[in-house]
Amino acid sequence: MDEMLDRRDFARRSLASLAFFSLMNVLPGKEAFAARMRPLAGHWLEELDRLGREVKSQALQQVEWQKQVEALLGKVDLPEFLAAIDFESVMKKAADFNAPGAKSLSVNFTKIEGVHTRLVFGMQIFAMKKGRSIVPHGHDNMATAFLVLRGTLRGRHYERHEDLPGHLVLSPTIDRAFEPGGTSSISDRKDNVHWFQATSDDAFVFNLHVMGVTPGTKAPTGRVYVDPNGEKLEGGRIKARRLGHEEAHKLYG
Repeated sequence: MDEMLDRRDFARRSLASLAFFSLMNVLPGKEAFAARMRPLAGHWLEELDRLGREVKSQALQQVEWQKQVEALLGKVDLPEFLAAIDFESVMKKAADFNAPGAKSLSVNFTKIEGVHTRLVFGMQIFAMKKGRSIVPHGHDNMATAFLVLRGTLRGRHYERHEDLPGHLVLSPTIDRAFEPGGTSSISDRKDNVHWFQATSDDAFVFNLHVMGVTPGTKAPTGRVYVDPNGEKLEGGRIKARRLGHEEAHKLYG
């Protein structure tokens, strides 16, 4: 009896984790399997969509959004996911990529019953080879979250204290190894600058992002590239120079 219950519990956890990934174009030839996943997938997406709409409307604080989204991402059981599907179809899309920075792979959705036709958040997968990076950058008017799908990375986050002409004043908050299943998030209110460098032969990171989370801001919505190895200030703070896209990838890609 205990063995049967363990198997049932294992199955429930597997289905919950596979729900999200059944939406990606990584299951060719498994239409029936994807169809069985749709109700669970719809629930998972609806929850992410609800959180995204609440943070955009200010009904949910950005820091609380970070906490709840990381909790949702943390429920994905990657070992069962990778064992159950052909993840090679994802990896092949980035097999020959070794340019500075990370390759962005789109995530495509089929129509899911009960889910908004237009989800409030965007999604993508970042792929990179060893030594390559999602280069150091912050965001304006955005909240984003990461889930490591494969490989290991060194992840660094920085608190953004002040915007100066040509610089940002930062202080380090996170510097640790991220393994498959690891999650991370940033917003305009907490850990606004991040930088991930692959330490394994390759690495794949799932990203979701909600834009328009700080109404009234004068800053354009998007990335703000910086050099975190800047002038050291008192209290462990850093005067980080703003960079353009090309220079950021030349230095840190």
